[in-house]
Amino acid sequence: MGHEKNSSRKLRRSYKLVLIFGPQAVGKMTVGQELARITDLKLFHNHMTIDLVSHFFDYGTKEGKRLVGLFREEIFEEVSKSDLYGLIFTYVWAFDLQSDWDEVNKICNIFESKGGTVYFVELEANLEERLERNKSTNRLKHKPSKRNIEWSEKDLISSLKQYRLNSFDGEIQKDNYIKINNTNVSATEVAEIIANKFKL
Repeated sequence: MGHEKNSSRKLRRSYKLVLIFGPQAVGKMTVGQELARITDLKLFHNHMTIDLVSHFFDYGTKEGKRLVGLFREEIFEEVSKSDLYGLIFTYVWAFDLQSDWDEVNKICNIFESKGGTVYFVELEANLEERLERNKSTNRLKHKPSKRNIEWSEKDLISSLKQYRLNSFDGEIQKDNYIKINNTNVSATEVAEIIANKFKL
């Protein structure tokens, strides 16, 4: 019995969270899909909760944000206590918002407090490429709220003016961190770089 408990604890200690972040349409979900395909990690992209809640409340509302936050936190808590190999989570991180730093720290703490390891993957690409990716079949298939292309393009451009969605050099002080400019790199290649870098 004691041995089983120790094994279970050891399994959870090796748990992995890969946090893929960057601006809209940079390719976070697509890279996450490829990474999930070549590893045992499960993909949890940020629109899974946003699009679920949007059937009832817009994400921009107080109710929408609260529900999205609750769903995500409950999923993180359950997964962090499970025997799954690990999770990929995608996130748009506004570096000039303290609330986003707090959210990232909160997510990391859920896993690290149980002995898990968090890997930080930052993606960046030029605006022209992101506008093209915003219209991709894969993106529109998995993100219903992005199917209004005119709206999503305006949102993409306005958020670029409003927030800083990529970090400054040296701003992220984490051992397990990589920044990739994937403007001209396929999602498959990026996933392989991540898997090799962190031995996933």
